[in-house]
Amino acid sequence: MKTFIHNPILYGLLLLLLPVALKAQLQPKIANMRSYDQQGINIFEDPKDTAATFDGLKLKFGAGFTQQFQNLKHKNPDALKNDVGSYSSGEIIPGNKLKVITAGFQTAQANLYLDVQLADGIRLNVTTYLSSKHHNESWVKGGFIQFDKLPFKGQIWNDIMKVTTIKIGHFEVNYGDEHFRRTDGGHALYNPFMEGYIMDAFATEIGGEIYVKKNGLFGMIGVTNGMIKGNVDSLYAAQNPDGDRHKSPSLLLKAGFDRQLTDDIRLRISGSYYGNQSSGSNTLYGGDRSGSNYQYIMELNSANPSSATGAGTPLAFSGRFNPGFNKKVNAFMFNGFVKARGLELFGTYETASGRTARETSTRNASQYAVDAVYRFFKAENVFLGVRYNAVRATLANNATGTGAGAIKYDGNVSVDRLAFAGGWFLTRNIMLKGEYVIQQYKDFPVADYRAGGKFNGYVIEATVGF
Repeated sequence: MKTFIHNPILYGLLLLLLPVALKAQLQPKIANMRSYDQQGINIFEDPKDTAATFDGLKLKFGAGFTQQFQNLKHKNPDALKNDVGSYSSGEIIPGNKLKVITAGFQTAQANLYLDVQLADGIRLNVTTYLSSKHHNESWVKGGFIQFDKLPFKGQIWNDIMKVTTIKIGHFEVNYGDEHFRRTDGGHALYNPFMEGYIMDAFATEIGGEIYVKKNGLFGMIGVTNGMIKGNVDSLYAAQNPDGDRHKSPSLLLKAGFDRQLTDDIRLRISGSYYGNQSSGSNTLYGGDRSGSNYQYIMELNSANPSSATGAGTPLAFSGRFNPGFNKKVNAFMFNGFVKARGLELFGTYETASGRTARETSTRNASQYAVDAVYRFFKAENVFLGVRYNAVRATLANNATGTGAGAIKYDGNVSVDRLAFAGGWFLTRNIMLKGEYVIQQYKDFPVADYRAGGKFNGYVIEATVGF
């Protein structure tokens, strides 16, 4: 975590945040916003409050703090020697040796939220990662303006905006429903488990999204720049060795049904599409700037962070699988959610295809996941859960070694994870949870350090959100 004393801006923000944390209940209400505490669980798109009134500009600070203790073990017994085209059975070369890890506390993570009610039905959000595993400096996740009303006179505008929401800025794209349940840096209250999915679809891009919701039906269309940040410089050429420097926008589509069928049963079904046909550097499956919550797991011993690359940047995505579709990607995600009293079932099926700038043909990847969570007592402040997640993908063409002994591999690999979790909300802002996880890597080539890989163990987490 960065020392803030020498940064007057961040120091000032923390001084502002201190009284907010002590008297959070006195903060103003910002309309059409998902709560950062327990009340935000199982809220997907931001709620629509057409009855909200505006009585002046309002400013609200929020935060998410998370501290974890990790005791995980990993191994890769099938990763064999591959030195200039030769290897010996059972021998692991130093280059394939996994990082030595021991039980201990992970680096604490912290998010800062700034929400402003600018006008009637218009709000601003800016989210900052104060401390994360991906970057040792503070990092702005993004900011956007959301319109649930328009400052135009006329009944037609009022009628349109009763069912419409417009979001514009640099924000977390709304592809699929899983990103509403995953841990995001220091904010972990929404997630009953430690991590998101193995193939983690999460990206922040510049653009806009338009939502229409009525009678339980909803639809969304969005267009973004298809990259994690703005790009007008010459570095773009280095990211596209194929010579194709055309930057296409990304198209997002989403539709579904979400309704409380009875007092005890809620049903939500959704389908999403994300597509980019020529990106400079797409990060749909590698856009998390906060980092994995399994620290250093299944990482090479040689992949050490340094001041030149940022704290943890080479180790940011531990335990995840990125199919590498950074030039072209077309992805579909289908989600189903059922809540019957305290029981929650959440399912995902995702299929994607794409390629890198060095490839000439597309590859495929798919994953599915099923969560079952039961929340106890009237306040649902205690829960138990289990999740199974599996990925199957085709690796990019690669060759190792030289001459007749070279090994070429472009086959399918798979990764699966089984996780058991439990947690307790001490208050609606404070949660303690734990997870036991088993993850296995199958069918990777022997030259790959993940061949026969496996990790297992437990992680305990304390988190605050307000």
